[in-house]
Amino acid sequence: MSQYRIFNDEDAIAYVRQAAELGPNMVLQGEEIGDGNLNQVFKVCQPGSAKGFIVKQALPYIRCIGETWPLTRDRARIEAEILLYHGQYSPEYTVAVLHHDAALSAILLEDLTDYQVWRQALLNGQHFADAPVQLGTYLAQVHVHSSDFKLDYQGQRAAQLQFANPELMAISEAVYFVDPFCDHERNNVAPDIRSNAEQLWADSALKVRVARLKHDFRCNGQALLHGDLHTGSVMVAAGQLKVIDAEFGGYGPMGFDVGVMIANLLLNFCSQSTVPQQLLRIKDVQVLWRSYKTQFFQYASQTADAALTEPEYIGALLRQVWQDALGYAGCEMIRRTIGVAHVADIDNMTDPNQKTASQRQALALGRILIMNADKIDDAQLEHTALKHSAQ
Repeated sequence: MSQYRIFNDEDAIAYVRQAAELGPNMVLQGEEIGDGNLNQVFKVCQPGSAKGFIVKQALPYIRCIGETWPLTRDRARIEAEILLYHGQYSPEYTVAVLHHDAALSAILLEDLTDYQVWRQALLNGQHFADAPVQLGTYLAQVHVHSSDFKLDYQGQRAAQLQFANPELMAISEAVYFVDPFCDHERNNVAPDIRSNAEQLWADSALKVRVARLKHDFRCNGQALLHGDLHTGSVMVAAGQLKVIDAEFGGYGPMGFDVGVMIANLLLNFCSQSTVPQQLLRIKDVQVLWRSYKTQFFQYASQTADAALTEPEYIGALLRQVWQDALGYAGCEMIRRTIGVAHVADIDNMTDPNQKTASQRQALALGRILIMNADKIDDAQLEHTALKHSAQ
């Protein structure tokens, strides 16, 4: 068994050579390419070659903080197993896991050099019209096939145990539903919007809604979630899409994955200075949801459990998933504005006045989504967002 060590370039090369069975005579070069908060990421390839292999290694602590915040290395195993499971049912849209070494907490992944991070593409003003359709299909495939629509009672309970991820999902619970709704030391609040944050912290009605979302996140194990599905964990190319980075995954409410992605598209909406660009983001949200709903209904209708095939039941479930998604989207928008981890869409804005206006808009729209999740359908979302944008 391999002995754990924190990789350098040469360690990553040695791991690739062994895991991919490349042989001792093949010349390889490696470099660290990751800039994430938790892990090391290396690219290993032959000199002069554009494509090779990606090595992701979990560190025994949160990288951006250091050894003062230890974190289980078992997250690498969980991530590999989730990607493999999702890849069974959505291979076209899930990054391929080529090898996993539990002792080294290392994963060998396909190289997506031909792709780019969706968030960066949006920041560059690029539009990938297929991406929302493909992402909706991915989510429907992995949610249905890990739920009671496809698994019997014993099978789903076994899966919930296999993919239990208490340490990282507890972090998610804290940063989504606790820290942003109080004056927590981990929050990152810009001085110009502190008064807006303080209004949220004093909003008892809002906290009641957030408490219900927090409870469902912990207790409602509907499907095997990606757990951190934002525009930074989706890679896009012309007509292609791949989902990466599933280490925060585990069983939870389907609306969480959907809502986090909706929120990140809406955060980009808040950063836009023109109505046409804003409308493009709203359309992305609508297309994503409609793709998810259509594909979910198709896959769920094919279940062997006759009790779950009633169209009215599936329709009612999807309405609840949408309402849940809006609530989780609101939490994500708020936590990405005043919580510990922000998004480049707004943080990288160069005009300080526009940046402050976008932050306030994100907080206000996040609250509206949480408080009115049961009153807004996907068609009304455009009116809700644009009305708030004009205020």
